[in-house]
Amino acid sequence: MNYWLVKSDPETYGWPEMKKDKTTNWSGVRNHSARLNLLAMKKGETVLFYHSNTDKAIMGTTKVSKEAYPDDTADDPRWVMVDLTFDTEFKTMVTLADMKQVPALSQIGLIRIGRLSVMPITKEEYDIILKMGE
Repeated sequence: MNYWLVKSDPETYGWPEMKKDKTTNWSGVRNHSARLNLLAMKKGETVLFYHSNTDKAIMGTTKVSKEAYPDDTADDPRWVMVDLTFDTEFKTMVTLADMKQVPALSQIGLIRIGRLSVMPITKEEYDIILKMGE
C-alpha cells in the first residue's frame, strides 16, 4: 500500500468542504509529476489532506475511493482525477513548521518540493505525521 499527500488552497476547496461532502473528485491538476502520482493511486490508499497558503497544515486523512479517470475540467484526456473520501480528522493540525522540526520528515516532498500538489510519502513519514495529529 502507498501513502499520499494532496494540497489544496482552503479558499478553493478546504477541509470543511471535504468533511461536509464526504467524497470529492480531485480535479484540476495540471502538473506532469502530480498527474503521474494520481495515476499511481489505488483504491483504499490513504491520502493526507494539506491546507496550503493559510494554515499550512495537514488537517486529516482521506481515502482513494475511485482510481484515476479522465478529468472533466480538462480538454486533454491525458489529465486525470481521482475520487477521495473523508476518513479521519486530526485532533491537532500538523503544521509545516512542526514537520520541519522532525528530522525524519526532512525528505518529505512537502518540504523538498513545495509546489507539487499530489505527492507520495513513505509509511514511516505517514506514521510520524499520524502520531503528530493525534
